[in-house]
Amino acid sequence: MANIFGLEDLENNPTTRIPVILCADVSGSMSGLPIHELNEGVRTLYDSIKGDTTAYCAAEIAVVTFGGDAKTHSYFTPLYNQPYAPNFTADGGTPMGEAVNMALDMLERRKNEYKRCGVTYYQPWLILMTDGQPNGSATELQRAKLRTVELVNSRKLTVFPIGIGRSADMNTLADFSPVYKPMRLKGLNFTEFFKWLSMSVASVAKSRPDELFSLDLNSIKSWGEL
Repeated sequence: MANIFGLEDLENNPTTRIPVILCADVSGSMSGLPIHELNEGVRTLYDSIKGDTTAYCAAEIAVVTFGGDAKTHSYFTPLYNQPYAPNFTADGGTPMGEAVNMALDMLERRKNEYKRCGVTYYQPWLILMTDGQPNGSATELQRAKLRTVELVNSRKLTVFPIGIGRSADMNTLADFSPVYKPMRLKGLNFTEFFKWLSMSVASVAKSRPDELFSLDLNSIKSWGEL
């Protein structure tokens, strides 16, 4: 998916950016209430960020899903360019590795655009959510893990791995995150999670780009558990 806003938006709005990638499982096992609650949660994220003036201009939300295949729903750009949250349907398998690699490729392209336009950016965030085990290409999965860990260890990426339900493969999620342990969503409390995410993004938008984000464990109690 091409970024139709490309460099023009960066030239018109040189605000320091916060690139956030949501990489979400929409496989068949997410059918019914889980996919409904995920959709509601993402709408809450969009609405909350649009309600914060600083985050509205700084946050760039990219969305990639994996369900049958990896799919890009939105590219990195502020929400004034993409005001409506994507709507997901659940189907197919769980090609997690392919989706993460797609997301990281998008991120590298966007970082090059930032540099080309002289726009600074905060450390990017990757939100990885799944309710099961990956069943795509083992090669792609391993490549995605290695790429992600290298970026995290180089302090070029922050990863928040989130398990949905008791069947989520927490060991695989842990392989993507050498810093933060995977967290399990309490029930289907997507809305509280995305409220927390939007508040965290807004907080970062008001900080300096060289400040490190520190996870407040007390703040996750409303939606998650370690």
